[in-house]
Parts: sequence; structure tokens; C-alpha cells
Amino acid sequence: MAKARRYQRFNISYRIEHWVLTFSFALLAITGLIQIYVDSGLARWIVGVLGGVETVRFLHRIAALILMLETIYHLGHLGYRLYVLRTPMSMLPGVEDIRNAIQAVRYNLGMSKKPAQQGFYTFEEKLEYWAVVWGTIVMGVTGFMLWNPIATTQLLPGVAIPAAKVAHGLEATLAVLAIIVWHIYHVHLRHLNKAIFFGYLTEEEMEDEHPKALADIKAGKELPHVAPDELARRRRIFFWGYGILAVLMLAGVYFFVAYEQTAIATIPPAEDVAIFAPLTPTPLPTLPPPPPTSTPPPVTAADLPAAWDDGIAELVNQRCVSCHSSATALGGLDLSSYQAAMAGGDSGPAIVPAESHTSLLVSRQASGDHPGQFSPDELEQIRHWIELGAPEK
Repeated sequence: MAKARRYQRFNISYRIEHWVLTFSFALLAITGLIQIYVDSGLARWIVGVLGGVETVRFLHRIAALILMLETIYHLGHLGYRLYVLRTPMSMLPGVEDIRNAIQAVRYNLGMSKKPAQQGFYTFEEKLEYWAVVWGTIVMGVTGFMLWNPIATTQLLPGVAIPAAKVAHGLEATLAVLAIIVWHIYHVHLRHLNKAIFFGYLTEEEMEDEHPKALADIKAGKELPHVAPDELARRRRIFFWGYGILAVLMLAGVYFFVAYEQTAIATIPPAEDVAIFAPLTPTPLPTLPPPPPTSTPPPVTAADLPAAWDDGIAELVNQRCVSCHSSATALGGLDLSSYQAAMAGGDSGPAIVPAESHTSLLVSRQASGDHPGQFSPDELEQIRHWIELGAPEK
């Protein structure tokens, strides 16, 4: 019996790219979603299995670094095929893909007996590819903002950080759902496509999925022949150009990773300490009467701190930084520095210059039961400073 003819679908380079992308995406999805939905029992269990939130964050960033390096390699591979080999840009969507999509819907609804005649890449595969491109751009931009929040808020308002957090999380959720609902169905459930494992499809599979591409192969349509001298010239130009571009992109990755040391450490859990309690009451000593005190002069506006560095920073550090430091940032709010305090937190700006009545730092303290509660005099100092415009110096 003659062996069924096979057609190459993916070479070894494509397959390695796919599995590197699969690994980095899976690691990003797991370590990212359990941070978004940390209140669920499953997420807490996975965090515990992985060794704690510090390990989860470290793995998430390692996976992000792998994805960035994968992107640089993919751009080089793509550029080589387009410039040196002059491979047709068959992954670009076109009018024919719209027709194929409509025909596929008609065929699946029983309105047509003829399936869509698709080429080497189907419209479903093109949708997936460009969704990955778009998702990588969105996740890269918002990931940089979250990785380097202080640098980001030097160019953008503080509200950009919580906005980036929302966009990052929703795009991640959408990507995972797209893989589960779209990719797994088309590649693993509808039929098991083994090309990404072995690189080849049988003639029957090509006829079923890529009939137009199979017809072109049988008709002898191949890439135009290129003279060796011309091919060598293109390679020299490409490798010089891509080499320079790759160095610049790698420098960008280094900048992405190392530009700013963000607060990823968490406070260790509190220890239980036994408090000594005497077994028998001890009579209190008789204290001498207090010395006479003079009435202090009334406090005027000139006596109150007028700048962050003039006493406000020390006051905030005493009362607030235990919960709102760069390490804890409860509610996304960091009050350990002037720049971080002005950036605000998840609920919005904590300090609105000249508007103490709209500043969350004042309104949350005004209730009188806030942890790290200001005294009335201290709260008046904060109000006075904000009404002056909340200056730093």
C-alpha cells in the first residue's frame, strides 16, 4: 500500500516559536489570573503551591521577558522570509478572507453545500495571529506602565496606572477565553491538527482545510528562483539591518526590565507575641502633683507646615506609611514619597492641590476611625498644606 503523501505545514523554526509562545503564554496566564482573582479559593491554593506571591510575581515577569525575546526573534524570522526569500505576505487579511468567513457561516448553517476554499492560512488562523499581535502590544504597553509606575506617572497622570491595571487584566482574561473557546475548538476538538507537532499534513487534511493551497501546490506554483549572488546580497543587507534593530530592541527590553526597581516585596506575616500580665495587682506609687503649666500660645497659620519637606512627610511617615508604603501600597496607594503620594491609588487621587475637601487623604481621616488616625491638630496641618497647593518644598 502506497504511503499517503504529506505536505509541509510548519518547519522546525515555526514549531519552536509556537512552543516557546505556548509556554510563556501559559505561565503568564496562570501567574497573572491568580493575582487578578486572588480572592478565589483556587487562586489562593495555586499561590500557595507556587511558594507565595513573591514567587508568582517573579515567574510572571520571567514569562514576560521570554515573550519579549520571542517577539524579537519572530520579527527577525518574518523579516528574513519577506525580504530575503520574498515569501508572499499570505498572513495579511484581505477581501478573500471576508468571503471565506461568510461562506463558512453559510456552510455551517446548512445554507450552502460547498465549504470555504481556503489557502495556506485560513481566515480563522489569521484572526488568531493578529489577535496575538494586538494582545502582545497591549500587554507590553500596560505591562511596562505597571512594572515602572513612577516613570509612567512622570509623563502621564496618576490615574493611568489603575487604568493600565484594568486593561492588562481584561486583555489577559480575553486572551485566555479566546484560547479556550476558539483555538482549542478549531485545532484540538473539531479535529486534531498534528502539524504543530510533526510539521506535516496529509493530502486528505490539506484537501479538507486548505484546498486552495493544495491546488496551488499541485499546479506547480512555487516561489520564484533567486540567483545565488542576489540571495547572498539580500542576506548581507538583512543581517546588518536586523542586527542593528535587534540590538536596539534588546536594549529596549533591558530598559523595560531594569529601568525602575518597583516594590514587589510583601510584609512578612505578623508573629504572635505573648504579652506579660502580672498575676497579682501591684499598688500604684503615689505620684507627686504635676508642676504648674503655662497656657501655650495659640497656633497660627504661620506655625503650620507649608511644604511636604517642611514636616508633612514626617507626619505622613509616622501615621500612614505602615500601610501605604512602596512595599505594601494598600489600595494601590503609596505615601512613602511625594511623587508616589501625588500619583494616588486605586480609588483616585489622594491629594488634590488646593482642594482639601476633595482629597481622599482628608476625607478618609475625617471619619475619625481610620487606622493610623491623625489627631485634630495633625489633620488641620494636612488641610492647611493641601489648601496651599500641596507644595513639595
